[in-house]
Amino acid sequence: MIDNFAALDIHISLASQAVFTVFGFHVTNAMITGAVSLVIFLAIFLYVSSMVRRGKYNRFVGFIQWAFEGMLSQVDSVIPDKKTARRIAPLALTLFFYVAISYWMSVLPGLESITYNHVPILRSIAADMNFTFAIAIIALITVQVYAIRQHGPIGNLGRYLRNPLKDPIGAFEGFLELVGEVSRYSALSLRLFGNCFAGEILLIIITALTSYFSVAALPLFMAFELFIGFIQAYVFFILTVIFTALALDTHNGTVAHLEHTSLSEHSTADTATTASARE
Repeated sequence: MIDNFAALDIHISLASQAVFTVFGFHVTNAMITGAVSLVIFLAIFLYVSSMVRRGKYNRFVGFIQWAFEGMLSQVDSVIPDKKTARRIAPLALTLFFYVAISYWMSVLPGLESITYNHVPILRSIAADMNFTFAIAIIALITVQVYAIRQHGPIGNLGRYLRNPLKDPIGAFEGFLELVGEVSRYSALSLRLFGNCFAGEILLIIITALTSYFSVAALPLFMAFELFIGFIQAYVFFILTVIFTALALDTHNGTVAHLEHTSLSEHSTADTATTASARE
């Protein structure tokens, strides 16, 4: 069986591959899929918004509206300042829906079979580390902007930098907070990248191993990857909201408790689900 698997000649590239070049700029397959995901994202919400404005509803519009309003209420419940909650909500909700659509693009049948110059044209942008780090940096910068608005520039720096002579324990806590600020977003981006990339590999291997029987085998794995994509998008959404709440009030016991419980629940569930899938 190992010899048969080796004979399949499966080529897997960790980095996105350039499909063509425009004035010296390499356009990768992840960029193409990301553009397609953006078109789908805009088409969905332009359609839903136009239907809502005209007072027309169907099951699809109702589902999107239900998901949108449900997550909006979560933002309001996590962030105590309602003005800030409504300001951060567009970013958090956009991240959720775009990450979900981008992740689900990796589940398209035959995603790796459409090639140009022996390079797959389509590859989920969520499986590109440049994208996952970019949205994590956007979330980080946005959270810091609201933290500066809340505490002021000096007050926000005081969360990380304290006088080690007057307050050595506080200085150590500030250092840990600074390290945590960077590591939490790095972990968030790596989690999304790792799950999407592993999901693509899983589908490719299942397709190669089952051959003609892939028609029967793939739907189960594709449905599971759709579920994993939803979980990853939701984790990115809810942790962005929680990190904003923590930045606004680092000494609030309720917020600290919220971070601990939410991180534990989502990380444990996500880790257990992902581990069982990959095994």
